[in-house]
Amino acid sequence: MRIVETSDDLKAFVAELSHAPYLALDTEFLRDQTYYPKLCLIQVSTPPIDGVSVEGIIDPLAPGMDLTPFYELMKRPDIVKVLHAGRQDIEIFYLQGGVLPHPLFDTQIAAMVCGFGDAASYETLSRKIAGVEIDKSARFTDWSRRPLSKRQLEYALGDVTHLRVIYEKLAAELARTGRTSWVEEEISALQDPALYRLDPELAWKRLKPRTSNKKFLAMLASLAAWREREAQERDIPRGRVLKDEAITELAAHPPENGEALERVRAVPKGFANSKLGKVLMDALAAGATAAPPADMPVQTPRRRREPSPAAIDLLKTLLRLRAEAAGVAPRLIANAEDIEKLAAHEDDGVAALTGWRAEVFGNDARALRQGDLAIALEKGEAVVVELESET
Repeated sequence: MRIVETSDDLKAFVAELSHAPYLALDTEFLRDQTYYPKLCLIQVSTPPIDGVSVEGIIDPLAPGMDLTPFYELMKRPDIVKVLHAGRQDIEIFYLQGGVLPHPLFDTQIAAMVCGFGDAASYETLSRKIAGVEIDKSARFTDWSRRPLSKRQLEYALGDVTHLRVIYEKLAAELARTGRTSWVEEEISALQDPALYRLDPELAWKRLKPRTSNKKFLAMLASLAAWREREAQERDIPRGRVLKDEAITELAAHPPENGEALERVRAVPKGFANSKLGKVLMDALAAGATAAPPADMPVQTPRRRREPSPAAIDLLKTLLRLRAEAAGVAPRLIANAEDIEKLAAHEDDGVAALTGWRAEVFGNDARALRQGDLAIALEKGEAVVVELESET
């Protein structure tokens, strides 16, 4: 098993990898005790080159390791980078290396288009596509420990050796069904830098406020930004600074002084008298005089009509039927919010009404609303019936 532990070895390894048409990639990282993910391993495997696959494990924690050659490889436009459920891997590459892998193929997204259900795991695809059972015994390894055992390293490398088979079979199926562009459309969203930027001023978005109260929103933005800066500076999880429910409660009912802060149920005892507590009071004071960020939802749009539960149920049934017929995971076509908007005739911003989703479901959803389609029972099963137009 090849373990790359020096910068010179990495340069040589990358030179071999650069001849491959695609790279199967995975990472092992830790972030339960830190704000930023701690990259511990990078696993890479290629299809056979001159009859032999190039594969190995890069150790980012090795003394003096310079990952620049690897990140340069991620930019190569002639090599496809294959990941499974790759958002967190991509985040690491972006935050640490400043690169977004391109071109990119995500096997979990492809599997949703190829009929393997919602968010199929790597273990599921390995079993169903590669015919391999994954040994899960090393899943909870502390990947930052050194040395790692042979069993642990073999487990890590297995995450990319079987990924080659999965990728090739899914790519072939997409080409056969003409759905390659569907997956490309989904994957392009993973390559948006905004998805991975950790701007404290945008931290409020994680809390998903559902109100138009400007005072509350301004306070929430101020507190979320303060927490994000503290977490980044200390490199600790944001919840270790203050939990979400505490941020929300403080924004809704801002304490006027440290004594009042100490009485807030969601705030840990003694927090008000700590250094963090004093800085928090400054953030509360700033939020009291601030305006909400320009892109905050300070106005809740009024619906033209309230969706009836019956309309929602019918659209959900239509989604299930059309998704089953197309062999696509329903969640990839439309989520619960999309269904509610469609039922309320609020079509703006509903992705299910554009592109391939409209062909599979969106156009029929409109027809159902207009009375041009119906759902009926046939031999005990729900079916879609096209209704004849009145003349």
